[in-house]
Amino acid sequence: MSGEGPVFTLDAAKRRLSCDPHQRAFLQNPHALYARLHAEAPIVFWEEYGLWCVAGHDAVNRIFRDKRLGREPRDAPTGARTHLADFDAFERCSMLQLEPPAHTKLRTLVNRAFVSRQVERLRPSIEAYCNELIDTLPSGPFDLLPTYATPIPIRVIADLLGVPAEMGPQLVSWSNRMVAMYMHGRTEAVERDANDATRDFVAFMRLYVSERRRAPREDLLSALIVAHQEGQRLSEDELISSAILLLNAGHEATVHQTGNAVRLILAQHGDPRRFFATSDASAATVEECLRLAPPLHMFTRIAYERIELAPGVILEPGQETGLLLAAANTDPAAFANPLGFDPTRADQKNVSFGAGIHFCVGAPLARLELQIALQTLFMRVPTLQLVEESHFRDAYHFHGLERLLLSAHS
Repeated sequence: MSGEGPVFTLDAAKRRLSCDPHQRAFLQNPHALYARLHAEAPIVFWEEYGLWCVAGHDAVNRIFRDKRLGREPRDAPTGARTHLADFDAFERCSMLQLEPPAHTKLRTLVNRAFVSRQVERLRPSIEAYCNELIDTLPSGPFDLLPTYATPIPIRVIADLLGVPAEMGPQLVSWSNRMVAMYMHGRTEAVERDANDATRDFVAFMRLYVSERRRAPREDLLSALIVAHQEGQRLSEDELISSAILLLNAGHEATVHQTGNAVRLILAQHGDPRRFFATSDASAATVEECLRLAPPLHMFTRIAYERIELAPGVILEPGQETGLLLAAANTDPAAFANPLGFDPTRADQKNVSFGAGIHFCVGAPLARLELQIALQTLFMRVPTLQLVEESHFRDAYHFHGLERLLLSAHS
């Protein structure tokens, strides 16, 4: 979190911020801006996004839980979006974009099948796969992201859903192209590509849903097909959107969090095994990595009524606010030594998985994957070291590294 500081203009009195989110210096060190926001303007209008953005931990946590704000647009998308017909149809059934009562039904069904016994039963297979990947690491320098960080979550979520693991690269491609819709400054070409990816992904999943209806198996997709809630089944569109959301969320954030965490742990120097000596230590280390180097820096909420975020800061119905998760995680009003790496801290309360009814349904699985992946990697290869300085890619929302080139030589 050191290096050249970003260029930005902050008028604290007017609560106005101008900062290009594609600026390389900002991407490498957003905490320089966050520190200024905490000190001078914890709620600020970010001109490049056209949003009121919230940096304070307590305020972010409160907004997450405020039912006057949500994720589901109450009005149809404005402008000509015929080129996004497939993507918009997917989002209309996505649990991430819905509010009660539709969200409640989907969340309950997915939560039952996804969180309970389904997660812990995956531990042996995750451990085995992590060890298998480590056994095949190159003897020379290697990029951790494609060789280790990416294969683990995509294999896990594919196994969980009952999708062939060999489809992994294609699933990653579809997911990356769809996720580009959430980036700042996207072009029509990006939108069309995301729509094409959505169409192909939906078609692929429709085939598998049809197959599972004929021959159910012990997997999440089969469980979702037969799940009931108050006599209601998931419609096919809801089922497919839920499966795709789990596949996308199940790998995108975890890949970046794995890379960010390895980079952060190596920056502490010394023997990394000290952070993973016990299962409790591993869990605490993962939480501190989630706090200090999260993969998601901004999440938005839509106002459903007129809301005063702060004295003189009004959201009208339909307006969005940006919640700066990484800023909230380093708020000096909420955390002692906020930029210090301390897995033993007593004030761990990161908001990296959100809060309220939209708290990440996959959080238990993500935590399990991270604990196993990091503990296995550092216990087996404690001599890991950076071969070159790593840099964050041009994607502010999904904050991840361009590559992480490592060597296992002592």
